[in-house]
Amino acid sequence: MDIVLVRHTSVGVPKGTCYGWSDVPVAETFEDEAAETKRNLGTEAFDAVFSSPLTRARKLAEYCGWPSPIVDDRLKEMNMGDWEMKLFDEIEDENLQKWYGDYMHLAATGGESFPVLFDRVASFLDELKTRPYHRVAVFAHGGVLICAGIYGGLFPKEDCFKHLVPYGGIERITI
Repeated sequence: MDIVLVRHTSVGVPKGTCYGWSDVPVAETFEDEAAETKRNLGTEAFDAVFSSPLTRARKLAEYCGWPSPIVDDRLKEMNMGDWEMKLFDEIEDENLQKWYGDYMHLAATGGESFPVLFDRVASFLDELKTRPYHRVAVFAHGGVLICAGIYGGLFPKEDCFKHLVPYGGIERITI
């Protein structure tokens, strides 16, 4: 099965804001970024289109021609817990420095760890493999695309963040 994963466009929050599960607005540049994403998708046909429930992913799916994607909570970004909607530079939590040192294993205070995010995305993809689809689109988030890239064998877990596609970018895997 071919899966085309699409990262949402830029968000309308100050740079350095921690916003994983928060339903933040898209940036003022949405129209331009979304138009480029739509051009890059071209006229691809899909058996099914899925989306994170967060507005920034659903809005891009709608702009690209799929106003009613199948919404799945497993496609949300990493839950950043107590740090949500705080500027990283202003977070006063002794766990922040520990997390910076080992973000691939430790969770944000009250949030998720990368292994939990990966398991959530892998569960979605495992279930997808049981469906009769040949080609699927998924509108989601950077963390979800990184997990899907690892799952799909595009790159190893080590240094996976070097493979983060830009806002509005596309990643393709075959499972």
